[in-house]
Amino acid sequence: MTITLEPPAPVLAAVAGGGSFPIRRVFCVGRNYAAHAREMGRDPDREPPFFFTKWAETVVPDGAIVPYPQATTDFQYEAELVVAIGKGGRNIPVESALDHVFGYAAGLDMTRRDLQLQARAQGRPWDTGKNVEASSPLGLIHPAAEIGHISRGFITLDCAGQVKQSADITDLIWPVADVIAILSGLYRLEPGDLIYTGTPAGVGPVVPGDKLIVEIEGLTAVTVTIGQPLE
Repeated sequence: MTITLEPPAPVLAAVAGGGSFPIRRVFCVGRNYAAHAREMGRDPDREPPFFFTKWAETVVPDGAIVPYPQATTDFQYEAELVVAIGKGGRNIPVESALDHVFGYAAGLDMTRRDLQLQARAQGRPWDTGKNVEASSPLGLIHPAAEIGHISRGFITLDCAGQVKQSADITDLIWPVADVIAILSGLYRLEPGDLIYTGTPAGVGPVVPGDKLIVEIEGLTAVTVTIGQPLE
């Protein structure tokens, strides 16, 4: 069979200590910190989590320039703990969910907030607000076999020299094992999937030139700079 177009190159993420992690899909958890749920005008009670997806090619590495995207005047940061799945499965029990984790990384879920809120008000999907080119910066993935599993520790975001987000991973409404178990009841998880686990309170807008630094205890920080809009 003749391939009519050149297949796209795989999206690879760097692994601490060397090697690459091929990214298959990106899943994100919405409102998984109570304080962030409140700042978004929602009840933080422990209702079942909800998910949205992003293209693998939205992932960019540490040190990237993230162009300010088109069609928005309110581009915002969200610092997140990211889980890299190393073993697939469906309907995974909570008790064995962490066995499916390859590793952890610091990440960002950059958001066209005005488009997201407009879609939410109209009862429409969030795709145009969330699934944006270069909107999923990702730091080095640290294998769980080397660092263990992350269930506590600080998560912070610095924007242009000021700390804007600060929380602890223990503040997650649904911790990593629960997220994996629930998500695997909706989709068969596969090796190469990433799960962005939600962001603390303190989200806010950026402008071109802003430098963003996300730090999570036990992981390598991820740093990106907001660039000018693309022509």
